[in-house]
Amino acid sequence: MPAAPDYPSAPDLVAPKRALLSVSDKTGLVEAAKTLHEAGVELVSTGGTKAAIAAAGIPVKDVSDLTGFPEMMDGRVKTLHPVVHGGLLGVRDAADHAKAMADHGIGGIDILYVNLYPFEATVAKGGSYAECVENIDIGGPAMIRSAAKNHGYVAVCTDPADLAEVLEALKAGGTTLALRQTLAARAYARTAAYDAAISAWFAEALGQDFPARKSIAGELRQTMRYGENPHQKAAFYTFPNPRPGVATAKQLQGKELSYNNINDTDAAFELIAEFDPAAGPAVAIIKHANPCGVAVGATQREAYERALACDPTSAFGGIVAVNSRLTREAAEAMVEIFTEVVIAPEADEDAVAVFAAKKNLRLLVTGGLPDPLSTGDTFKSVAGGFLVQSRDDARIKATDLKIVTKRQPTDEEVRDMLFAFTVGKHVKSNAIVYARAGQTLGVGAGQMNRKDSARIAALRAADFGLDLKGCACASEAFFPFADGLIQAAEAGATAIIQPGGSMRDAEVIEAADKLGLAMAFTGVRVFRH
Repeated sequence: MPAAPDYPSAPDLVAPKRALLSVSDKTGLVEAAKTLHEAGVELVSTGGTKAAIAAAGIPVKDVSDLTGFPEMMDGRVKTLHPVVHGGLLGVRDAADHAKAMADHGIGGIDILYVNLYPFEATVAKGGSYAECVENIDIGGPAMIRSAAKNHGYVAVCTDPADLAEVLEALKAGGTTLALRQTLAARAYARTAAYDAAISAWFAEALGQDFPARKSIAGELRQTMRYGENPHQKAAFYTFPNPRPGVATAKQLQGKELSYNNINDTDAAFELIAEFDPAAGPAVAIIKHANPCGVAVGATQREAYERALACDPTSAFGGIVAVNSRLTREAAEAMVEIFTEVVIAPEADEDAVAVFAAKKNLRLLVTGGLPDPLSTGDTFKSVAGGFLVQSRDDARIKATDLKIVTKRQPTDEEVRDMLFAFTVGKHVKSNAIVYARAGQTLGVGAGQMNRKDSARIAALRAADFGLDLKGCACASEAFFPFADGLIQAAEAGATAIIQPGGSMRDAEVIEAADKLGLAMAFTGVRVFRH
């Protein structure tokens, strides 16, 4: 533990004499109380916490014995009292504080163990407005903040791991200043996260998409060797109740995930979730957050092989995501080239065994797929602040399409257009996707103009011997000029899907008609930056 910053007059070592325990999660409570009692620490507690300790035969005082007031108002008022907060906040070696404590019979509280009412869990399980409000803790955060402020003397614990550190410290005679400072920092982070959850819930309940103040709180999941590049520091934080994906994943094998692994794996899993497993197996292969191949198939292995065929060069060292339980047959195909990560909702034991020989390959199972139609926010940092927007939950169906050309698309072309547009939603802009029969044939990503994206996607298809004749071409935003559309037609596309909305739409439609193309407008743009 690093050396403690200066704190005038605070003792380096405090031998605790009294602890106040008030917890909603009573995991390990009795064992901790027993250890404190055996260390000569007087125990004070409230309500159900006191009852649990007393039932184990461990001496414990009720907080009302200190305050002279009973719990009241359904437990809303029990610790909001000068005797409690004076015991937490009193600076022991300050003469005026010591006199006030003596004059009013306030004893010091050296350890505080509080975990808060389960507000986040109540929201997650769909609690009513009244239930959520009732699970907003008041006394707990107040005590935590008091104890954390007075960390020169008080050790504050907000979860069992904190208390375990304190109990270990007691074996050496007491809590050190460095430990108490560390606990105080954690405590303020916990109350900040708690308040962030409450404010976010209120904003949603009141229909405020963008309240005047917005807080983001996450819990540290993993520190990393570095970020995007070796000179950058990085860590992974998760939100409460995260959507299925990297944040919920169980890593079955392989090296620790890197910053880039997590970013790319998230992109892969969000893309593959667009394909309902009930409709059949689908596989996406991602490199640098862009799909280099996506396909459906009669089997998972076939879907993988079709996805790989789109760009086997880029797939080397990529991320593979599947929309259904990973099979042995698919795993056997995947290990034929170097792959960084495979992510799936679940995996057969036989598939896991296949990967066991590839010790560096990371295999993740998430327990489910994220809902591509669910609401939520996404964030992006900028200098001096952050951007917030709702998640892109656009889903285009055949009935949403507006056919703007003289030639109507065939049913097969409609299916190809919808597939290509779905993939295009997950390609960095400017994006062009060529697809046919549930398989990407060429992907052009992240170019500064749409014509270049169309040209690059066609070049990649040619590089790997994929014929674009009769394919569909998706553009995630409108064609501002006819040149990109003409480029796609020259590559072999016969059906075009795009949002429409350009001031030159008429010019683009006219070009499509001259080329005998079928073109559909979605009315929805799906930029991805």
